[in-house]
Amino acid sequence: MSAPAGHRDPGLQPERTRLAWRRTTLSCTVAAVLAAKTALHGRTTSGFVAVALCCLLWLGFLSLAGRRIHALATAEPGHPPRLTPRHAAAATLCTAALAVCAAALVF
Repeated sequence: MSAPAGHRDPGLQPERTRLAWRRTTLSCTVAAVLAAKTALHGRTTSGFVAVALCCLLWLGFLSLAGRRIHALATAEPGHPPRLTPRHAAAATLCTAALAVCAAALVF
């Protein structure tokens, strides 16, 4: 017997998505902390500017991830909300820019 055409069983997909957002947030946190450590060791003006930018990007991503995790946690079972293209683009931009800033501090 198959399920009705309108019924969708997401299984553990919403939980895996929440965990992926948490892992990415943790990775961004590590990158920001290592960038700050590198800048404090070098004590250059450009290093401090890069750390400030890293912190702003990290806070932006943290805000986006928190909203998404909350939306997934409070969603009706079987109907996780879609990620809007605007939020997806913002999260991608924050992640990529944070990686570039952190790499610039290391090299």
